Amino acid sequence: MRLWLLGRQFSSFPTPTFDLLSSSKLTHLLQICSNSRALAQAKQTHQQIIQHGLHQNQFVITKLVQSYAECDHFGYAQKLFDELPEPNVFAWTALLAFHSRNGLFIECLQLYAAMRFMGVLPDQYVFPKILRACAQLSALETGAMIHKEAIVCGAELNVQVCSSLIDMYSKCKDVKSARWIFDNMAVRDLLSWNAMISGYVLNGFLELALELFGSMTLMGVEPDLVTLNSVMDAYCRMGLYDEALKVFGNIAHPSVVSWTTLISGYSRFGNHEASLRIFRDMIKTLVYTSDLDSLSSAVVSCRHLQALRNGQEIHAYGMKAHSTRVFYNSCGPALLTMYSKCSRVHDMRNVFELMDKFDMVTWNAMIFGLVDLAMGYSALETFTMMQIVGVKINQTTISTILPICDLKSGKQLHAYIFRNNLVSVVPVLNALISMYCKCGSINSADLVFFNMPVRDLVSWNTMIGGFAMHGKGKAALQILEEMIHLGLTPDSVTLTSILSACNHSGLFTEGLKIFHSMSKDFGLVPTMEHFACLVDMLARSGQLNEALAVVTEMPILPDKHIWGTLLAAAQAQHDMEVAKLAAENLVSLEPKNAGHYVTLSNVYTDDGRWDDAMRVRKLMESRGLTKPKGSSWIWIDSQV
Repeated sequence: MRLWLLGRQFSSFPTPTFDLLSSSKLTHLLQICSNSRALAQAKQTHQQIIQHGLHQNQFVITKLVQSYAECDHFGYAQKLFDELPEPNVFAWTALLAFHSRNGLFIECLQLYAAMRFMGVLPDQYVFPKILRACAQLSALETGAMIHKEAIVCGAELNVQVCSSLIDMYSKCKDVKSARWIFDNMAVRDLLSWNAMISGYVLNGFLELALELFGSMTLMGVEPDLVTLNSVMDAYCRMGLYDEALKVFGNIAHPSVVSWTTLISGYSRFGNHEASLRIFRDMIKTLVYTSDLDSLSSAVVSCRHLQALRNGQEIHAYGMKAHSTRVFYNSCGPALLTMYSKCSRVHDMRNVFELMDKFDMVTWNAMIFGLVDLAMGYSALETFTMMQIVGVKINQTTISTILPICDLKSGKQLHAYIFRNNLVSVVPVLNALISMYCKCGSINSADLVFFNMPVRDLVSWNTMIGGFAMHGKGKAALQILEEMIHLGLTPDSVTLTSILSACNHSGLFTEGLKIFHSMSKDFGLVPTMEHFACLVDMLARSGQLNEALAVVTEMPILPDKHIWGTLLAAAQAQHDMEVAKLAAENLVSLEPKNAGHYVTLSNVYTDDGRWDDAMRVRKLMESRGLTKPKGSSWIWIDSQV
């Protein structure tokens, strides 16, 4: 019997000559076909089986089913499987493996249910394939049922089964069960350690992941590339980039995943310059094409940096490295929003045209880009077209479009939310409250807030901000009291909104009390926005000297908004000394802003200091600055 060698190049299968053709020789031959995924040779072996009358041998045909399935020829595998009078667990396993390997997870579970209905007991080779399907579908209940069946069948101690259980529970967010499996394993292999470490990282238990990695190394288990990538991911998610780079440096041959982990990690935490630098290093180093995730992360960094040239270069590189459909389906949304940030509407539309129009992500990205460009009319048109095409709207769509809606279209979306049972989706209701507040319907916003089954901190902040916007300071204070009573701790945004509400409602005493209690009661350090509110409150209440004292004693340097607030108050109260000080600081902060020179000159003029006013005018002229001209804008049918 002539066999071909694995790894050798051959043009056709050498027809074997058999003196005594045995099933064992054929099954060995088919196993080689399976291992090398040699479909043409599997077909030739199939022909020999038929010629020698072994097509009725169930053992041989089962092996043939396995070969066709491993060669991804499901049609032949299914046809032969259907002809088996009583398919055994090995035949079922071949089909289950095909479905699991090719991402047909629902079909995989359905096939498993059929196998159990036929009374075939699963073994240790079946369970990892079914558990992988459960993990990918986040089907916790089904996975737990499969776990029970593994115990009944005596496979719960198998290392591969345990690793699959850890992976399944982790991806279904049941980390406690995953750790229980891990702790009760009699023997652990590298796959088990990797499954538990990556499970911790996936669910945000980053310190536990690093602690487990330390235990692994203490026990003498040598980490592999998968381990180091997971550890690097944990460090990136914690913002510990130096440690992540140290791990990366210990990898002899970094994979695309290794590079992508660093790129996406830096991008996710806002270090976009480093993200792009690492992306360039990857392109120079790798001998194979970068993956789509790394391209998307790099484009996101270009968006935040408004680095149009770099974004265009990555766009061109991606088109060369990947097929058009695959590239745009993966990186299209990031490209679209990048061009939006760079105000390239024509490029946005070109990318949009090449994206999948039946994917809601495509439409959401386009709507988001148009909203970001303040092209509200076009965004609403795109939203309408999305509905005409028949693409399902999700919570991201609604949350994106609501901020630009007028009251009429906002109410229509409110009805849609009600009809489609989205009344418990917190981000959607938060956007709805914000829309009603901006459109002047504060009572409708309050009603939505009151009827929310669950509220997050954004919900409370949005409602407080809405009351502040409408000058309802007492209502805002009442919401704050209720929030604190329920055990929620206000954040910086909450305090900015409540201070603004007090300021615009004339509740100066309450506002000052809240400001001075920020550190003591809530553990918050006042920011520039909080000081701006405080200065404005003091100035509005006629306490200009106290406002000036706050400005001069601030632990951070006052910005132009604070000096501008002080200037306006000083001019209103005819305090020329404070006005002069504020105007001089504005000139110092923004020396190229001609308006500040004009204001300072006018302050000197009002105080009768004509020489100083002339000096400021000459200084402005010597710096090549001119007084800004007034202009008006008229909008007709959404056009300027």
